[in-house]
Amino acid sequence: MSSPIQSAIIWPEEFLPGTTSNFVSNEVIASTLSAPLIWFLLSDISKWPRYYNNVSSITPPPSGPSLKKGDKFQFSTFGFPVLTCTVEESVAPEYGKAGRIAWSTRLENGEDSVSVYHAWLVEDLSGGRVRILTQESQVGKPAEELASKKPNKMLLGHQDWCEGLVRAARGEQTGETNLKAAGLGAYPKDM
Repeated sequence: MSSPIQSAIIWPEEFLPGTTSNFVSNEVIASTLSAPLIWFLLSDISKWPRYYNNVSSITPPPSGPSLKKGDKFQFSTFGFPVLTCTVEESVAPEYGKAGRIAWSTRLENGEDSVSVYHAWLVEDLSGGRVRILTQESQVGKPAEELASKKPNKMLLGHQDWCEGLVRAARGEQTGETNLKAAGLGAYPKDM
């Protein structure tokens, strides 16, 4: 029998789910993969375009493409302008401990400003499985508007990110995305 205890995201008070304008959670559990392999792909932002079509304009931190706590990096996603992000947490997975990475950003635009906290967990499970969890919490009017649209593009897009990580770890191509399959438009790379 597997252990019922799984790790959880550690939230700053400002971004506590249920108190923000928008929150999404995506998770995959995959067999025959390991947390260190997923971490290798996730923590190095130069690898993101290989498996996630909803990312562009990546600028790694001055220290290099592997994200470390305190680093600042830039990228664009979901049609937002280029975002400058601060890595709030970056802890590689170890035996019996989940890997954690999280970043925050704020886009200033008067009453259309938005603050974001995006966090990931990567942990090995029994039976040669790996758990990949990503959650994002947002505050601001643009976040309210994004949350009110159905289907939820952020939910589908983050699922593409999780599934892309699994495919990349297996040496597979990205394949068709959830957004494209749902007829909600596509990422520029899908066209």
